[in-house]
Amino acid sequence: MKLDWISPADRLSALPPYVFARLDELKARAREQGLDLIDLGMGNPDGPTPQPVVEAAMKALQNPANHGYPPFEGTANFRKAITDWYARRYGVQLDPDGEALPLLGSKEGLTHLSFAYVNPGDVVLVPSPAYPAHFRGPAIAGGDIYPLLLKPENNWLIDLAAIPEEVARRAKILYFNYPSNPTAATAPREFFEDVVAFARQHQILLVHDQAYAELAFDGYQPTSLLEIPGAKEIGVEFHTMSKTYNMAGWRVGFVVGNRHIIQGLRTLKTNLDYGLFSVLQTAAETALQLPDVYLHEVQERYRTRRDFLIRGLGELGWNVPKTLATMYLWVPCPPGIGSTDFALHLLGETGVVVTPGNAFGEGGEGYVRISLIAECDRLGEALRRMKDAGIHYKAWQSG
Repeated sequence: MKLDWISPADRLSALPPYVFARLDELKARAREQGLDLIDLGMGNPDGPTPQPVVEAAMKALQNPANHGYPPFEGTANFRKAITDWYARRYGVQLDPDGEALPLLGSKEGLTHLSFAYVNPGDVVLVPSPAYPAHFRGPAIAGGDIYPLLLKPENNWLIDLAAIPEEVARRAKILYFNYPSNPTAATAPREFFEDVVAFARQHQILLVHDQAYAELAFDGYQPTSLLEIPGAKEIGVEFHTMSKTYNMAGWRVGFVVGNRHIIQGLRTLKTNLDYGLFSVLQTAAETALQLPDVYLHEVQERYRTRRDFLIRGLGELGWNVPKTLATMYLWVPCPPGIGSTDFALHLLGETGVVVTPGNAFGEGGEGYVRISLIAECDRLGEALRRMKDAGIHYKAWQSG
């Protein structure tokens, strides 16, 4: 029975369809038609979760003490593992009792933070393009999103000087993300220093998404926001176990930084969920204590795929800059075709799935994001299919 008289809340109706859900529908239809899909759409790591992490979870699952509700603030051991990891990786000292909070994946925390801090009409600064949770969360909360359009000539960095003074004065929160999803851009330490100075001047809460910092190549070491003096007074940083440790389906993340901001998020979450299953916290604790050799293996896997795909796209006419981090390539569409049409054309003609750039906001139009989530033999097959279908970086010929 269809209840036509029950309509969703305006906040839900105002949201555009989530692109990955739409892509799933199109992929299912393509599979029904017998297409062999090469899915390079979502940032879904293809490697297994490290065996020590799996074994730790299995052992913890056998302990009945882990079967009850976990502490709202997370287990003491996991919080200590988080702060120890930050000290080791970034030289940042954090108090596990208040400056670290486990999450049901970083997407959950990024979204719920806006529920905790955004009132209807509050101005929220969000880069465009950006990870959808950065603007969808504040939008659901009723915030007034002010997009900061990123440009390739500025290496996809936020141009703080271009933000009107009146907007900066009214802004409450700035979401940002380097290394970046979707552009794979990286930011120098000086940029982080400028962001902190800007936020302190205008009393803006900083929310930095650090999901891809461990997927860095060629000797590059990304900066943590919390390395910058004064940042912890006004900001928090989100991290996830999904990418670095191939734990996307485990839904484990965390936020660190200013204890008062974190307390606000924790207060909201006590009304929404009961926290992260203790077994998963034990597994994540194990992951954060893995030797660096594991991290180096993951970095090498994505670096190899990056080089292979950039070289192959080059043979098809693309000039894609070599990225220093993330598991993505940000690839311009051929002139004359939009990102959605190009992604759909690729899917229909070749069975290769990529994400249209406009899924990440208006600033993403004209690009597609390709995830490095397949081995080189499958990436090579994708390139062969594109070549056979006559797909090159050149003026688009319709029909």
